[in-house]
Amino acid sequence: MTAVELSTARLRLRRWRAADREPFAALNANPVVMEHFPATLTRGESDALADRIERDMADRGWGLWAAEVTEGDPADFIGFIGLNPTNFDPPLVSGIEVGWRLDRPYWGHGYATEGATAAVTFAFSDLGLDEIVSMTSPANERSRRVMERLGMTRRAEDDFDHPRIPPGNPIRRHVLYRLTRSAWVTRPPRLPQ
Repeated sequence: MTAVELSTARLRLRRWRAADREPFAALNANPVVMEHFPATLTRGESDALADRIERDMADRGWGLWAAEVTEGDPADFIGFIGLNPTNFDPPLVSGIEVGWRLDRPYWGHGYATEGATAAVTFAFSDLGLDEIVSMTSPANERSRRVMERLGMTRRAEDDFDHPRIPPGNPIRRHVLYRLTRSAWVTRPPRLPQ
């Protein structure tokens, strides 16, 4: 299946390339980037994740796109932004999640909000979805602010313990944000200035 590419004013969300593997492994090994994940990833674990992302993209034509800043020459790979089906067992949360993981030098520039806005627009207009979700640990204030800029809302009763994170791990508890298509249409996202 041909994969969709998305473009914004400063970003291109595209299929992955072999050259993305090294910077992706570096960001996955960075303890600051991975602070709200169970652990950093080895090069092998990072490559396995990239393989899964590429397979899913080939199967569906959309997914966790490689994100690049188009202002540089050559364009800089900054991480991923995109959509991913939730696949918990048991299914605590069902649907499609919007998510991102960007390398530390690219934080604070509005790239996550800009790219996620394009992904959510694609989800509602092209895929015809009625709802998008996003989740993180409560302490991940940066990602929570992106979710809120997208117009996503949280209800405390939707929060849950992540089944793939062991009990006792401080990031096991997760907050869940939701966004419906009707809310998206009536309240556009707040892009950073």
